[in-house]
Amino acid sequence: MSELNANFQGNYEGGFIDLSARKRIESLLDSGSMRELLTPFDRLTSPWLEKQGIVPQFDDGVVIARGKLDNKAVVVAAIEGGFQGGSLGEVGGAKIAGLLELAIEENRKGNPTAAVLMLETGGVRLQEANLGLAAIAEIQSAIVELRQYQPVIAVVTGPVGCFGGMSITAGLCSYLIITREGRLGLNGPQVIEQEAGVEEYDSRDRGLIWGLTGGTQRFASGLVDAFVDDDVSALSTSVRDCLAQGVPALHRSDDISAPLTRLQQFDTREQIDAQRARQALTEGKTA
Repeated sequence: MSELNANFQGNYEGGFIDLSARKRIESLLDSGSMRELLTPFDRLTSPWLEKQGIVPQFDDGVVIARGKLDNKAVVVAAIEGGFQGGSLGEVGGAKIAGLLELAIEENRKGNPTAAVLMLETGGVRLQEANLGLAAIAEIQSAIVELRQYQPVIAVVTGPVGCFGGMSITAGLCSYLIITREGRLGLNGPQVIEQEAGVEEYDSRDRGLIWGLTGGTQRFASGLVDAFVDDDVSALSTSVRDCLAQGVPALHRSDDISAPLTRLQQFDTREQIDAQRARQALTEGKTA
């Protein structure tokens, strides 16, 4: 790691959203501990994008690294939301899956290693279709195995949000952190509008969209574990707090009976709004 990068670490102030994927990792880890794996100099690019007239990126929009958080070993992956909408293809997905498998191997050897995933993604990269879906499936499988040993912490901060198969990935993590600007949902607004019509879901209605899938709503609905400001220090503290809690006694993906029952009782004949969505997910729920 260069001296310049070492000096940057630990010295970030202000907003987290505006940082690049690489700088997000640097800002989170203990100063001087970041070691990036498979850097842009390794030139791991998607073999499919150029064939479709799309300029590839030398890290395929995914940065992965090892480092320390409060002197505890972690692996960290960050998706660059500005490259192809943060979509995951074969290469980027394989980088994340491989990183998680590395952490699994370390734990098997008796070296506790947790994981942090910074998710700014619209889901699978459509240009790579089945290959991207296969990569996401490998990521999900690795999370389920790794979370038995150490926490897997997902972070969703920016306006790209976390959608598609990667929203399921987020739900599999031990802990999920979101900001007010973040969004989390299975299908993106444009997809819903295209399939159901603008009368059902207007993708230009920012109030509706953030009211249903934004960070404030997701936290109030109990779908995420922590709600933080877009601030480097606040986010870093939240990640460290989750790490200190260790492996949850029960992961949210193993506790689906109650929310499933509430959703089955939901009346879909009326247009949903933020209040009704929140009630559907929390009604009868005990603290």
